[in-house]
Amino acid sequence: MNELGNKIAKKRRDLGLTQAEFAEEMSVTRQTVSRWEAGAVMPDIDKIGDIASYLGVSCDYLLKDGITDEGATRTRSVGKLLAGVTGKSVRLSFFDEEVDPDLYNLVCKVIGFEGSWMKISAEHRKKGHLEKLIPLSSVSSIEICEEEA
Repeated sequence: MNELGNKIAKKRRDLGLTQAEFAEEMSVTRQTVSRWEAGAVMPDIDKIGDIASYLGVSCDYLLKDGITDEGATRTRSVGKLLAGVTGKSVRLSFFDEEVDPDLYNLVCKVIGFEGSWMKISAEHRKKGHLEKLIPLSSVSSIEICEEEA
């Protein structure tokens, strides 16, 4: 079992859930949860936010080795600053080598922040409704857009 799998399994058990119950909450199969916990596969990056939220931990706790549970939910000062854009419409700019083509020149709504991750939603002309979990390290700027009346 890998560290991510260990963390998911421990938190799931702490909540008194079976793999089948947790799978139902995550809208996946029990076998998928088993593979996550065994380290055979990683959850999709979009699913990490849902897992962290349900288990009551941060994305950093799940994804980074060596982060203890106690330090996982502390708010950092940058997080406090970024909390001001939660719920607002924004346009994101990315560092050249890390551009997300789905979000290029698209107004997004910030759903929230978790550690060094940002969850956004947007309406894409071709792909429809998108919800993405993106690393803050890939964002070079956040421009707050005027709300439409």
